[in-house]
Amino acid sequence: MKMRKRPSEKSKKRYIAFRLHSPAPIPYYNVRNAILDSVEKWIGVKGLAGSRSRLVRNLWDPKKQFGIISCSHVFVDDVKLALALVTRIGDENAVFQTLMVSGTIRGAVEKSKPKLA
Repeated sequence: MKMRKRPSEKSKKRYIAFRLHSPAPIPYYNVRNAILDSVEKWIGVKGLAGSRSRLVRNLWDPKKQFGIISCSHVFVDDVKLALALVTRIGDENAVFQTLMVSGTIRGAVEKSKPKLA
């Protein structure tokens, strides 16, 4: 029999919509590595594991440089701060702009679209 967690025991997720400002397009893997490295430097390895931060791959748009990060609701402010600390990705200058935080992916994508125009 499979053990299930109660809803109160599950970690609550938040989705951070962001835009990356850089002179040239930056590929998914470089952005992902920069985000994880920055979060690890800011809150440590244990905090990185607890935050469950990850860049949602199928929502990364390399043309608009728009993406969504999934993380735990407890670490939202830490992840946002870690994004603000990134200044370079590879050889390119880069600045992350946090557009919004949402409890669902759908809300993050739909509500941040007007801000991208």
